[in-house]
Amino acid sequence: MENISVQELKQRKDASETLYILDVREPHEYAEVNMGALLIPLGQVAQGQIDAIEDWKDKEVIVHCRSGVRSATACMVLEQLGFTNTKNLAGGILAWEALKA
Repeated sequence: MENISVQELKQRKDASETLYILDVREPHEYAEVNMGALLIPLGQVAQGQIDAIEDWKDKEVIVHCRSGVRSATACMVLEQLGFTNTKNLAGGILAWEALKA
């Protein structure tokens, strides 16, 4: 697992790159603010309920949560499940929102 900064993610989104972004927060958090990522809460990831992203295993998967802690855990779980290129969004959605402000 590597970290990716919100600045790098923004540059890549602004360049219209195809990105595989996973949000591991809870649904109520996602409803408050999100960047349009696929939502699979950490609890489901930890239980291996990742059918929706099975075809992402060999792609770069950028994982985020509120601050970066749950997403780091999710990256480790995904790597154990065979994902080869996970990146943790440093600072999470809080840093993303601060960047946009």
